[in-house]
Amino acid sequence: MDVELALRGGIIANADGVLTADVGIAGGKIVAIGDVGEARRSIDVSGLVLTPGGVDTHCHLDQVEPGMGYGAESLETGGRSALAGGTTTAVSFIAQFEGASIEDIFAETMRRAERSLIDYSFHQIITNADDATIGAIPDLVREGVRSLKVFLTYDDAHLSDREFLRVLAAARREGAMVCVHCENYDGIGWMTEQLLAQGMTAPKYHAWSRPKVLEREATYRAIALAELVDQPIQVFHVSCAEVAEEIGRAQSRGLKVWGETCPQYLVLSEDDMDRPGFEGAKYMCSPAPRRQEDTAGLWEMIGRGTIDVISSDHSAFNMTGVFSKDRHGTDASFDKIPNGVPGVGSRMPIVFSEGVSKGRISLEQFVALTAANPAKLYGLWPAKGQIAVGADADIVAWDPDRRVTITNDLLQHAVDYTPYEGMEVVGWPQMTWLRGALVMRDGVVSAEPGAGQFLARGPYEKATPRNVLANDFNPSCIAPGQP
Repeated sequence: MDVELALRGGIIANADGVLTADVGIAGGKIVAIGDVGEARRSIDVSGLVLTPGGVDTHCHLDQVEPGMGYGAESLETGGRSALAGGTTTAVSFIAQFEGASIEDIFAETMRRAERSLIDYSFHQIITNADDATIGAIPDLVREGVRSLKVFLTYDDAHLSDREFLRVLAAARREGAMVCVHCENYDGIGWMTEQLLAQGMTAPKYHAWSRPKVLEREATYRAIALAELVDQPIQVFHVSCAEVAEEIGRAQSRGLKVWGETCPQYLVLSEDDMDRPGFEGAKYMCSPAPRRQEDTAGLWEMIGRGTIDVISSDHSAFNMTGVFSKDRHGTDASFDKIPNGVPGVGSRMPIVFSEGVSKGRISLEQFVALTAANPAKLYGLWPAKGQIAVGADADIVAWDPDRRVTITNDLLQHAVDYTPYEGMEVVGWPQMTWLRGALVMRDGVVSAEPGAGQFLARGPYEKATPRNVLANDFNPSCIAPGQP
């Protein structure tokens, strides 16, 4: 066997076990584990923990804006941050907005992605479930975009229940996964009106406008409609145990329903939005971070496996300048402040530190949550998410004892802040390989634009319906426009 690179003596962590062994790499793939033998080059990684490259299945990188505009973070700049933080694969989003066709937005998205530093795929956002949009989904799936994102809130994005059902039915016909932002649109709108009427406009009232009950209700409703159609779904960014309980009940009935959470719900709280002046805007995201005491319940749900993916939901806005949170001024009411936080580069270290280093989860669970499970859920397995013969040689070498204080500069993204500024973490990536190429060492990212590859996704088991239907009637069998 011609081994190009051997990683010697590392502690290999997969979702199904940990062992100390060598890893042999050739042609961008893992070709041997254990007794690798001779190799052209060797790197001693003794004492370091080797994990699969992180798979972040929820991050907004190079998402095309109306008018074919640009946001704050590209697949090049966000990819640099990802590699520095141990993530090698991301699933970003193809937008939908008035004034451009899905086909044109897809083409522009793919053009920009040619400069990506990491491997990438996409979810298609659906904000208008008309016949033309539904009719475009089969072609998208054939291009390898095998997941659809819907919002149940936001003025410019939310779908009604009937529109959501149309998307679920289209996904079922095409064998695509559906991921859902679950919050009650009308409930949030009503709460916002009441708060503003009483002069409650500061960033902290963002959390008051969208309490847990509105996330929980929308999650139950999304699950019920998905069950009606017999369509697998993932509930995005679960903020608390009460919402996870709805997912757990669905799972206990055998439904194909999965839940993810994000670091912001594990280390931030609504108190962070209650800071002087405009400072609280840094921590605004949706759903809102909950109370500090909610964190324990979320970790319990992670331990049970009810929540089995931790993504970043990297939704980056600058605090000031271009594409910023202060676009309406620093005295704007909370409903006028863009919400979302950066996190593609900090996700893995925060989960390692808060989870593994603090004894909340094992190394195996860390790999499952950040790499293996997201890869399986979105059709990227077995190439991604594991250190195994035949898999892509996406590997991260961690110093499990290294203490690092997070700063914005350290994260290397394009955004002008991080909500985790000054946070100390234990455990930090020392080296990152992407398909066998060393692309980060000691914080220095050496990948060139275009190093990343598009990952077209074919049919896979988790996106396949159960074929359990009410009254054995399949309401999804006929697409709009068919006889």
